[in-house]
Amino acid sequence: MTALTARQVYQSMRDAALGIRPLQRIGEQSAAGLMQVDIEGWRLTLEVDGNHLRHCQHCQSPDGREGVFDSWQRTDPVSLLSAWELTQIECLLADLKTVV
Repeated sequence: MTALTARQVYQSMRDAALGIRPLQRIGEQSAAGLMQVDIEGWRLTLEVDGNHLRHCQHCQSPDGREGVFDSWQRTDPVSLLSAWELTQIECLLADLKTVV
């Protein structure tokens, strides 16, 4: 099974920013600033500093493929987001209620 590329993870985040797919928080944000979210079966672990999304640390797609920050070779999925998309995701993260 091939690993997820940064672009594939970006696409799920882009869809959430555009309102095509819902974004839900899973559990509480950790003291280290890590937040787990779900975008229609895409499980992402995001690094959030205050209200600012910094990086995607890990992602698992609905079919079980995974990608991690260290494997994306200088291109984090968050860096592919436009300024508007990033702002939309940060607003969604700030407004999220936890889903168990």
